[in-house]
Amino acid sequence: MTKQLDHPALVDFTSRWFALWTEADPQARSRQVADLWAPAGAQVLVDPPQEVRDAATALAFPLPRLEVRGHDEIERRVTQAYALFVEPGVYTFQATGGDAILLAPGLVGLAWEMVAVADGTVAGSGYDVLALDDDGRILLDHQHILS
Repeated sequence: MTKQLDHPALVDFTSRWFALWTEADPQARSRQVADLWAPAGAQVLVDPPQEVRDAATALAFPLPRLEVRGHDEIERRVTQAYALFVEPGVYTFQATGGDAILLAPGLVGLAWEMVAVADGTVAGSGYDVLALDDDGRILLDHQHILS
C-alpha cells in the first residue's frame, strides 16, 4: 500500500524537489536523486513544444523518446538542466501556487516556473504529475511543459 502523504510531507516533498533542480554540488545532487527517485523511476516529457523537442538532445534526453529512466539517466538530466539554466545565475526554479498537492493516493501534482534571477520574470512553466512508490519515491514523472 502506498504511503499516504499529509500536508507536512507534501511541503517536504516540494522543498526536496526544488532543492534537487537547484543543487550546485554534484555529490549532493546525486544523493538527492537517489533519495527522491525509485531506482527504476522515470521522467517523461508529455507532448512537449517543438522547441523543446528541438532542444531535447541538449537536455540529455535520448531521441526519439523523451524519457529518462533510472538514477544515472535522471541525474544526467538534472545535472544538464542545472548547467543550462541555474549555474549561469540567469534562472531558478520555484513552485507555482504553493506546495505539491495530493491528486490521489500515491499521485502528486506539482506546478513550477523557471524565473529570471534578476527580476523574477517567468521564462517557462510546467506541471509534473508524479506517481510514487510505497516508500514515497518517484516511480514516474510526467512533466508537462506549459510555456
